[in-house]
Amino acid sequence: MLKQLSVFLENKAGSICEVAELLYKKDIDIVALCIADTAKFGILRMVVSDPDTAVTLLREQGHTVSLTDVLIVGIENKPGGMLPVLRILNEAGVGVEYMYAFLGKTKGAYMVLRVENPGKVAEVLTAKGITCADQSIIG
Repeated sequence: MLKQLSVFLENKAGSICEVAELLYKKDIDIVALCIADTAKFGILRMVVSDPDTAVTLLREQGHTVSLTDVLIVGIENKPGGMLPVLRILNEAGVGVEYMYAFLGKTKGAYMVLRVENPGKVAEVLTAKGITCADQSIIG
């Protein structure tokens, strides 16, 4: 399990750039991200190299930030690569709140999953041969 930052941003030009600049200046790597938006605000979800420092830094600059436990699982970088994971989750009756994917720095692809009980879901996936990543994948 890893920590994901959720940053609530006003939906205006420059909001994402400001967050990226703040993290860059502290040498915090953004490993994966996605954004969901509405007309007035957005939620920027990120997996970063140093989540605790990132939360402190962003809060000091007035951002509303939360930390969430997510699972990051290894998948094959090919058509249908995420299907084994999705099939196992389906068979186990696990609902996925949201997910997004990213490529590793050297090789491999990964899927970020937000599920109700990440620890238990990690056990189910691991028992079926799926690799659940830890902090080492992001350096």
